[in-house]
Amino acid sequence: MYPRLLAQRLHDLASRFPAVAILGARQVGKTTLARSLFPEARYFDLEDPLTASRFRDDARFALDAAPQATLILDEAQAVPALFPALRGAIDAQRARNGRFILLGSAQPRLIRAIAESLAGRIATAELDPLACCEAALGDVGDLRQDWRSLWLKGGFPDALRGNFREWWEAYLRMLVERDLPQYGVSADAVFLRRLLTMLAHQNGGLFNASVIGASLGVSYHAVQRHMDVLEAVFVVRRLAPWFRNVGKRLTKSPKVYLRDTGLLHHLLGIGSHAELDAHPSRGASWEGFVIEDILRRERVARPDDSRPWFWRTAAGAEIDLLLDRGNSRVAVEIKAGRAGDARALRVLREALPDVGAARAWIVDQAPGMELLEPSIARVGFEQIIGGTP
Repeated sequence: MYPRLLAQRLHDLASRFPAVAILGARQVGKTTLARSLFPEARYFDLEDPLTASRFRDDARFALDAAPQATLILDEAQAVPALFPALRGAIDAQRARNGRFILLGSAQPRLIRAIAESLAGRIATAELDPLACCEAALGDVGDLRQDWRSLWLKGGFPDALRGNFREWWEAYLRMLVERDLPQYGVSADAVFLRRLLTMLAHQNGGLFNASVIGASLGVSYHAVQRHMDVLEAVFVVRRLAPWFRNVGKRLTKSPKVYLRDTGLLHHLLGIGSHAELDAHPSRGASWEGFVIEDILRRERVARPDDSRPWFWRTAAGAEIDLLLDRGNSRVAVEIKAGRAGDARALRVLREALPDVGAARAWIVDQAPGMELLEPSIARVGFEQIIGGTP
């Protein structure tokens, strides 16, 4: 399996909380990670009809059947009655930590159940698709992947093993037929494909629900409802703008990205590196890929004090990513080729005082690193794979 950056944090949380919830998209590797970290634990798949029936009939009895064991409860949101029973079981042995490991996609009812029934008793952590540093360390069962392969195919482990476009097509079917109905969204497969394809062509652009709705023949509210669901199942990211009153007219609409470039390339009909290099969306794809890889590592390294933004003026000056780290802020500009754009350097130089950032990085695909100005450096993507700017 691939080593996961989140592993040490999960061990730490399990030592301090009675229950730990691992949230993330389906097939991102939650079950594999949990079973490898807690090999002695008893595993229950709550989407299995027999197992689910047992927990629905008497969840507290099922939890207490193995009082000394750690229990891994997969797809916990499938059995709502589980959460009140968990509260009672935890309170009965409040001093015992790491007893329950809950896995699930971040559906509203799961988050609500955690907030209402398990507040103060559970810690949550989000497992992302593979970061480049994780994919580069695969073992015998999972081939090591360089960042170019991850850029093309995306970070889901199963997508890296074979034909990633076939895998993503099956994943989309599962999303429409099984996941979205659980949110009360009976999405037509054709409509969802059209929406996702439109988002793919607008990847990295400003999100405008009214324009998208007019193109699809639906209301602004219908687009927003589907976007909320797609964001909840980790398919899309709406990156919020950062702004404060600095005397400039700033963009206040979010930017939208498909979070995994494997899905992006599948929807754009890109199946090879040669097709990617020739595609007009190459630059936007690279921007989204670098942002996601940075954020996958940032979430583990700084889980409590890091927030991502972008910055853009009405005149078009832009910073692709602002990492707000509480007391500090870092600006990141992303270029698909070697960064040699004098305008990008000028924008960063002028923007740093406005956004309150101490330093800026221009991330490109060229090797090495060089200081362009005292507070601005160019760095090749390979140089930051093992860490964050």
